[in-house]
Amino acid sequence: MTRAGSRIPSIVQEDTVMIAPPTAAPVRPEVRRTRPSLPTLVRLEVRKSLSTRSGRSVALAAVLLAPATMAVASLSGDAIGSARGPICAVGLLTAMFLLALGVLSTAGEWSQRTVQTTFLLVPQRGRVTAAKAVAAAVLGAGLAALAVGTSTVVLAASLGSDLSWAGVPGAMVTVVAAGAAFAVTGAGVGAAVGNSPAALTGLYLVLLGVLPVVRGVQPTIGERLDPVNATLALAVDGLSTTPVLILVGWAVISTTAGAVLTHRRPVQ
Repeated sequence: MTRAGSRIPSIVQEDTVMIAPPTAAPVRPEVRRTRPSLPTLVRLEVRKSLSTRSGRSVALAAVLLAPATMAVASLSGDAIGSARGPICAVGLLTAMFLLALGVLSTAGEWSQRTVQTTFLLVPQRGRVTAAKAVAAAVLGAGLAALAVGTSTVVLAASLGSDLSWAGVPGAMVTVVAAGAAFAVTGAGVGAAVGNSPAALTGLYLVLLGVLPVVRGVQPTIGERLDPVNATLALAVDGLSTTPVLILVGWAVISTTAGAVLTHRRPVQ
């Protein structure tokens, strides 16, 4: 019983509804790119070019033979007059060695079967070809700069007071640019041929045999095709459109051919 006037407490049951928090969409894990960047590939290609005995020998010859030749020429007693001519001559000598260094950096991998490992680590052949071209340009410019710098020091130490130094800075810049262009051309031809002896023989035969004959028979055509003559024209006459286009054309065409044929060539 309850007392009169007392309030009867009412018990109200409320249904409690459990609302689940909204489920968030699954977050996909961030996948990091595992393939090496182009600068990393370029550094690797530079190291690979100098890691073989043949590559080191060619690079060493490209750097040392120019100042050695300059020293012999300065001791001969012949009147030189201007320093620009000897610098151009030893620069072309260096460029010819850098041509071989470029060939060995690409064709050497096919000859030695190391290309299998290269394309296994980096399956994108276009990236490998681009990295090799940039590495050849860096090596060519660096070694040519070192060679022409030491050659100029040797010439200045022996005949500095008896020489005219007019136009020498432009000739030195031309030698460095030609070193890069010749190295890239060699790398492109080596990639296109895929055989070091064949690429070297073909390149030297064309540059030192065929093109001089063409220049003698058809001077107009020969002057528009010969990168050696274009380098001399740039070093002696200064900056000009046609010689620059010749050097760039050789580098671009050879690199393009190397990239296309490398993409199509089976790895065995």
